[in-house]
Order: sequence, then structure tokens, then C-alpha cells
Amino acid sequence: MPKPENIKIPYALFNRILYLLDCIDLDGYDPVVQSDYDDVVVALTKKKQSLELHDAYTKLVYALDDDSRDLARLNYLQRKQAAHDDFF
Repeated sequence: MPKPENIKIPYALFNRILYLLDCIDLDGYDPVVQSDYDDVVVALTKKKQSLELHDAYTKLVYALDDDSRDLARLNYLQRKQAAHDDFF
């Protein structure tokens, strides 16, 4: 049976996984393990930022009035800039 390329997990579990990974100290482990760990944490962090950016954009699109839209736009742009700054 072929394995799926993508899976879905609850957002709360996703956040718990990231929190747990943040708590792990890999000092003293093999550099290959540390590198793999870093790759996983970076990928999951990028995914979380992508989900948050999508949510911020959705709030911008569906804002009910100009004030809400301005706040949503500001939030979206801040998240977009933060995501860019984190990885460049």
C-alpha cells in the first residue's frame, strides 16, 4: 500500500509537538542527530508561520469594516515580515 505524501493532524497536537521539541536539549548527541533535529524544527516552524500567515490573510479578506481591515492588514504584514526575517 502506498504511503500518503501528506497527513493531517490536529493543530493542538502540532503545537504540542513543537513545544516538546523546543524542550529537548541535544548537546552531546552526534552532530548528524543535531542536524536532523534542527532540520525538523525549522520545517515545522516554517509550517506554523505559514498557517498563521494564512489565518491572518483570511481575517484580512473577511474583515467586516475598514477599521477591522486595517488592523488585519497590519497583523498580516507584521507576520509576513517576521516570517521573512526568521529565515533570511
